[in-house]
Amino acid sequence: MTYLFKILAGLMLTITLGACAAPNPVSRSAMPDDTMLAEAPPDVRIDSFTVSVPRSLEVNERNLYYPKGDIVWRGEPIGDRHEQVRAIFETGLRSAAPRIDGNRPVRMDVQVTRFHALSEKARYSVGGVHDIDFKYRLIDMQTGQQIGPTKDVSADLNGLSGQTAISAEARGQTQKARIIAHLSRVFADELTLPGGHVNANLGLLQKINDL
Repeated sequence: MTYLFKILAGLMLTITLGACAAPNPVSRSAMPDDTMLAEAPPDVRIDSFTVSVPRSLEVNERNLYYPKGDIVWRGEPIGDRHEQVRAIFETGLRSAAPRIDGNRPVRMDVQVTRFHALSEKARYSVGGVHDIDFKYRLIDMQTGQQIGPTKDVSADLNGLSGQTAISAEARGQTQKARIIAHLSRVFADELTLPGGHVNANLGLLQKINDL
């Protein structure tokens, strides 16, 4: 029922946005040059990092199309899902660190706020989106001071489904492998690109996740 409700809500949202859309009037006071400026990436390198997955994040093991909860993870045997998610983030960070080669040594503190991958039922039927959110801060290794504000990041990834998922598994492209590679790119983008990582536009299912 929850999944069907989210589908219906998403469709209503799409229809409403389409009906309400109207051309935006030109703002005579707008400054295009200012609005187009992107924040320069920090000149840093990762000397160390920490990853936190709070125990307050709710785990759901029910095999529904869209289980309610903060952590939905079926890419490993049943176990401590908080620790499994932490290990995934740590592996992604280790992979990204060599590509972040600035001059200022920092510690990157990451806190996972959501890790909603696909249930078995969704993965082998309708598919969906790996809904991944986290926040991080950078600490100067020499001064111990935080560099800039803590930043919230959305790092969604399309989830494979059906035969595509089965074929990917056979090639070693498991959910875990795909998510680790994706997180590695996200971390590198955050610290090397102006403005950081830009979350992908994954369509209606992604919008439903955000309801």
